[in-house]
Amino acid sequence: MTESSNVQLRCELCQIEINENADQGDEVVFSRGATGSRSKLWARVCQYLKTDEQKAACINQDATQRGSEKPGDRYEEIAPVEVGSTQASN
Repeated sequence: MTESSNVQLRCELCQIEINENADQGDEVVFSRGATGSRSKLWARVCQYLKTDEQKAACINQDATQRGSEKPGDRYEEIAPVEVGSTQASN
């Protein structure tokens, strides 16, 4: 029987934790809500990094590790909310 290898990584930039598991795949522990995947982390956080310095510090820049984006990875688009009224009331 072989022992599965688990490695826990922490991004110094965003403080997110990634539990690498060779048998079950990587699991991202967000500060709020359910755990997710590297592709979800990319869709919600990592892709928005602006500087080369930030990108170099990010532990989720390797496309081969995060895989392709899956349904539900991005935040859902919500319909605009109308605030107030365009007609004056009497």
